[in-house]
Amino acid sequence: MSNVQLTKEQENTLIDMSLEARNYSYSPYSKFRVGAALLTDTNEYYKGCNIENASFGAGVCAERCAFQKAISEGHQKFIAIACSTDAETFTTPCGICRQFMAEFGIDLIVILVKHDRTTKTMTLKELLPEYFGPKDLEAFNK
Repeated sequence: MSNVQLTKEQENTLIDMSLEARNYSYSPYSKFRVGAALLTDTNEYYKGCNIENASFGAGVCAERCAFQKAISEGHQKFIAIACSTDAETFTTPCGICRQFMAEFGIDLIVILVKHDRTTKTMTLKELLPEYFGPKDLEAFNK
């Protein structure tokens, strides 16, 4: 688990915001709505939703949507992300999102949220234990 602890208020805000963001999902092809809420190290929140496209590769996942919004506003340090779906089971971020998030810290708290607000909390390192990151490129940048 991460060394950082979320307050109950932060956790509830992330859950609420991820469920709200899910309502904005543009998923006419898969019908699989995903919402995400991201908490920065300065206690700011950013929502994201999945956005599909008829050219399937042009879509973006909710997690990356939230990160891109936060990064475009100057943030690069993150504490936690909540990811919600309509599924009856816990749905983890896809591999591309895991890799994308690892760029900004493997100790990120990841809260998986079911439609009924049931949660499962883990770290990104637990989801992506042998990640490729900036450390792997250090030798090439000297």
